[in-house]
Amino acid sequence: MNLRPRRREDPEINLTPLIDVVFLMLIFFMVSTTFLRESDLQVSLPEASTEVTAEENAPVELTINRQGSFFINGEALVNSRPETLRRALEDAIGAREAASVRVVVRADAESAHRLVVRALDAAGQVGLRRVGIATIPVEE
Repeated sequence: MNLRPRRREDPEINLTPLIDVVFLMLIFFMVSTTFLRESDLQVSLPEASTEVTAEENAPVELTINRQGSFFINGEALVNSRPETLRRALEDAIGAREAASVRVVVRADAESAHRLVVRALDAAGQVGLRRVGIATIPVEE
């Protein structure tokens, strides 16, 4: 009979299964991830195929005609300077809170892009945040 106390072996932690699981997860995420190529993006003009539903508060209509004249709710502005446009927008929103007022920019297709940017800039300076650009539906 062997009366000597047995020496216990120290427990080992086998890391092989853990490493295998980590590598499988890494492969899964690499395969399922979508990589975008930012350089392949092309800019094209938007088309609108849906209509916007009407809300309770009537929006402020800012119209730009082909000659570059501005109109707010059908009334012509004296000139197309940014200060005049900003004051006219402030008058159009009146006592309403600027953040809740909708503005619809109706620019002629042949009007200069700088005029649309000027209108959007003036709306931002007044505090208008709900700005949309009117389009015509695409005929299929």
